[in-house]
Amino acid sequence: QVQLVESGGGLVQPGGSLRLSCAASGRTFSDYAMGWFRQAPGKEREFVAFITSNVIYTYYADSVKGRFSISRENAKNILFLQMNSLKPEDTAVYYCARWSGSGNPSLASGYEYWGQGTQVTVSS
Repeated sequence: QVQLVESGGGLVQPGGSLRLSCAASGRTFSDYAMGWFRQAPGKEREFVAFITSNVIYTYYADSVKGRFSISRENAKNILFLQMNSLKPEDTAVYYCARWSGSGNPSLASGYEYWGQGTQVTVSS
């Protein structure tokens, strides 16, 4: 059974930064690509960032490109999302997820395990 637990969310002012973490259980974390998604109230869950298992390839939504950075420490089973220059429109619950290995990595349907989410609120 795979468990993903996000942390690091909170309230931050516009222009500020946060780093989200996602701790994964199990010994196969390093074998799988991972992604971050977010969901704002009344909106569908949307793709944020993706990273391959070997850290060679990363991919971002246009809305966060240049501001967010995805990374991982396979030895510690941890996934990160560094968020800089935050905007009010970044306010959402952020989820980490494990990619199934098939389908489009920018679609939620391609992910088989999800965390419970962590709230990020950007407001003055």
